[in-house]
Amino acid sequence: MGPPDPARSVLRENAKRNRYDGPMESGDLGDLFGDPEELQRRLAEFAEQMQGNQRLAWADNAIKLAVDMTVAAVERINLQGDAEAQADQIRTVMARVFPEAVTLVREARAGLQ
Repeated sequence: MGPPDPARSVLRENAKRNRYDGPMESGDLGDLFGDPEELQRRLAEFAEQMQGNQRLAWADNAIKLAVDMTVAAVERINLQGDAEAQADQIRTVMARVFPEAVTLVREARAGLQ
């Protein structure tokens, strides 16, 4: 092998450079994501799905809170007396807690519609 030919190496460098100087075959950047209307429609569907998932999560949390609140209130009752007195104590606590629990569940159901 002899010494490298300077003319050949210049031609090789020019060929590499010119390969990237031409216009892009795929067109402008609008083609990158396909049809813009289709992309917009899919993004809207995705946003709607995420919003539905958020409503469902909120409803689940509200219902869980209602149940946890009711259970905690009943567990804190210090039942005393005979069965009738204990039933009255539970009814008194439920009369205070139940309307709040119902409101939470009602709002959760309304959020799902």
